[in-house]
Amino acid sequence: MEIDTSKIRRPEERLTSSHGSGDDDVRSPFSHWKKLWSDSAANQIAEFAISLPLLLVLAVGIFDFGAAFTVKEKLTNIAQTAARVGAAQPSNDLTVTSRNCNQLVSVCAVRDVVDRALLDNNLKDCGLSARSPRSSGNLSWTITANSGCPTALTLRIERGHVYQATLATPFPADQLQIVGTRVTLTYPYQWQFNKALGLLGANFSGPAQLTTVAVVQNLN
Repeated sequence: MEIDTSKIRRPEERLTSSHGSGDDDVRSPFSHWKKLWSDSAANQIAEFAISLPLLLVLAVGIFDFGAAFTVKEKLTNIAQTAARVGAAQPSNDLTVTSRNCNQLVSVCAVRDVVDRALLDNNLKDCGLSARSPRSSGNLSWTITANSGCPTALTLRIERGHVYQATLATPFPADQLQIVGTRVTLTYPYQWQFNKALGLLGANFSGPAQLTTVAVVQNLN
């Protein structure tokens, strides 16, 4: 009896016919995951593009406001030091009307203390050391400097500032009139936060100048 071998299929042929192409079975799962990964990457890029300006504004804001607080603290310490120096100066030159520092020694001494302290704290002095005091009356002088600064630096020195104080028990509760030296320092500050907000189409109008005031009772 003869057997027709042409109708007998080999095992690998039966496997292929029953399950289809082997390459399709291998490619199908990978193509699915590739599509998912592609969609996820596109979403991540879109989310990053949206959040990047916000992150940039947040970072610049933290840096800028932190720098402003640091400068403000330095200015406060400088003004306090200048007021203590001014309060310890003699008063025999306070009636001089000249703007020459050779005659206004006590006033220019305060100016020089502020100028040196600004430089020691890595702050611009705006050319303060080269400016002469201008009398504002009532034993007060104003010095304005704007060399190399976005706006003017203003130093006001009041050697005859009068303020009230109440002594604690057991002293009388009456208010006392005390004469002291008041130093007002107004310093220009360049904000960077407004530039960052421009990315979001917004504006920030921060103070162009930082101001600090210190008062110390006159010793002379």
